[in-house]
Amino acid sequence: MNNMDNLEKQLICPICLEMFTKPVVILPCQHNLCRKCANDIFQASNPYLPTRAGSLTSGGRFRCPSCRHEVVLDRHGVYGLQRNLLVENIIDMFKQESSSGKPVEERKEQMPMCDVHEGEKINIYCITHAVPTCSMCKIFGAHKDCEVSPITSIYQTKKMELSDGIAMMVGNNDRMQGIISQLEETCRAIEENGRRQKTMVCEKFDQLYSVLEEKKREMSQKVTDEQEEKLSYIRSLTRKYGDHLEQSCKVVEMGIQNMEEPEMALFLQNTKPLLKKITDATSTAHLDKVERGYENMDHFHVEFKKVGQALRSIDFIQEEEEEEHDDEEGEAEDEEAAQTVSEGSAVPTASLQPPEPQQTNPSTVTSATSS
Repeated sequence: MNNMDNLEKQLICPICLEMFTKPVVILPCQHNLCRKCANDIFQASNPYLPTRAGSLTSGGRFRCPSCRHEVVLDRHGVYGLQRNLLVENIIDMFKQESSSGKPVEERKEQMPMCDVHEGEKINIYCITHAVPTCSMCKIFGAHKDCEVSPITSIYQTKKMELSDGIAMMVGNNDRMQGIISQLEETCRAIEENGRRQKTMVCEKFDQLYSVLEEKKREMSQKVTDEQEEKLSYIRSLTRKYGDHLEQSCKVVEMGIQNMEEPEMALFLQNTKPLLKKITDATSTAHLDKVERGYENMDHFHVEFKKVGQALRSIDFIQEEEEEEHDDEEGEAEDEEAAQTVSEGSAVPTASLQPPEPQQTNPSTVTSATSS
């Protein structure tokens, strides 16, 4: 009998919790359902699809209540699912086996008994307290003043409620799964958009870095050019003063040698040209003089206070600011276009105007006539 019990558990529908009702359909995940239960789940998962005679007529999807595998149906709906004839045959064999005498007696022995009245089977349902009970409890027990009903009718009603509740929960679970999928997709979109925007920001800053580097090279080159120019001038002036100093030293040596000359006539003969050379050597009028402060480079002054404030104020453009910026650009383009049109139309107009006649001064005419 244990084998039969195990077999019966395998033949229980996970939706209605009863033995499978033919026809039995097999899902792509190899789990089985009553076709009616599958249709109930399908309708709960697809409430907006068109129906005909209580059944969905177009394709849709729902999830297996056992493994949550998604089942995609074609235009035939649940009627397009394959029937599991093997399970249906096993159900028929099980029912034939269960209809024999001994299994039925054993099943009767398994019926629950009343805890208050020993030997009484629970065969009615107390609607007032919502509990199953026995007939003795209704006659002179705790439920004698309660409203009761046959347990079979309540059994069918509660079973339908439970089946509907399970189908509704399955539909809700499918909708929740859909929401979770959408949220996961939103997370992926946020990550991708964040990476794209960060890349864009980095590119903008790289462009700003390149502009600053180019400006730094340009301004540094200006300082370098003036530095080289001043150094070249000072070095050439240094060479000129050095040459003049060397010439002066030679004149001094010549003067010292001439001072040692014992012959007065020869001394006087050499003194005249030597004095002229001394006069020329002592004159520096032909040499340039360096102006005061020529070495200073302070005129290359840079002030980055306002630029620094502008850089520190860099931020993302808000939507309103972006619209205002677009409006300003549009107005500027319109003004440029209007100015271009007015300039283009003014040229031919001026060329068509005849030259104005020159006005003659009356006094000039009178004087010319008298002359």
